[in-house]
Amino acid sequence: MREWYNETNDDGLVIIGVHTPEFSHERDIDNVKEAIVRLDVPYPIAIDNDWQTWRAYNNHYWPAKYIIDKAGNIRYIHLGEGGYDKQEEIIQALLVEEVL
Repeated sequence: MREWYNETNDDGLVIIGVHTPEFSHERDIDNVKEAIVRLDVPYPIAIDNDWQTWRAYNNHYWPAKYIIDKAGNIRYIHLGEGGYDKQEEIIQALLVEEVL
């Protein structure tokens, strides 16, 4: 995620992480802020302490990546690790796609 952010942020890719806590200490915003700094996360992180985003996407897996086009449509979902070449292909295609 960091690499995609660094390489394509100026090209229009927007990355937003969503932190949905599994354990009680992960609900503490100060702990999340510390982790963002420690892990050098350059993109914004939304806090989903009440799991509304998790449920809205009917998510059951971590990590999950939702690639959304410029019009706001989910174009690709990847669950778990791996599949980076396919995700890169989709990102590059969407960056040049015109909004209808």
